[in-house]
Amino acid sequence: MHSEPAAASSLLTRLESQLRFAKHRTMADAAVLLAMTDEDDPQILLSKRAGHLNQHAGEVSFPGGKRDPSDTSNIAVALREAWEETALDPFSVRLLGELPTQKARSGLRVKPIVGVIPRDAVLVAQPDEIEKLFFVRLSFLLNEKPTQYRVQMKAGAFVVPSFQVENEVVWGLTGRILVDLVRYGLGKKIDWPIFYVK
Repeated sequence: MHSEPAAASSLLTRLESQLRFAKHRTMADAAVLLAMTDEDDPQILLSKRAGHLNQHAGEVSFPGGKRDPSDTSNIAVALREAWEETALDPFSVRLLGELPTQKARSGLRVKPIVGVIPRDAVLVAQPDEIEKLFFVRLSFLLNEKPTQYRVQMKAGAFVVPSFQVENEVVWGLTGRILVDLVRYGLGKKIDWPIFYVK
């Protein structure tokens, strides 16, 4: 017999020991919050953006957004945006650290902030921006092999890696950030190549 709860519990412990904040922090153009539930097998909060939005409509993302002039740090951006989009109480988030800055298709520099939230946190999707909220288990990302997903863009067609979560396709910036979480937090490398298709 194997003890899955004990193994799963160690995932959060490993993240806590590996993740941290840089001593010298620079402000990014935007920030997102990787909010993980405080439980044996942590779940990471994801959102599906509303279909009527001008940018990234219907895509899976993390709570987050652009920096406001009044924001004092990347952490402030991530917590404020998460509160605005999901009603997550910023004072309930236990911060663990940050992941490397990613560049979005728009050119924005995005800083991922990692934190732990109560398992029973009350979350409400802001309908003007978010169609639905859902979760992916950390153990799923650790063990699941990415699948190929075809994306048609102005520059041409691309085949990109993706995760399938609750009938939703997680790819692009969100997928890259999840891969970084597993890579830097748990020490497992996941292949994430992008192929141009003529």
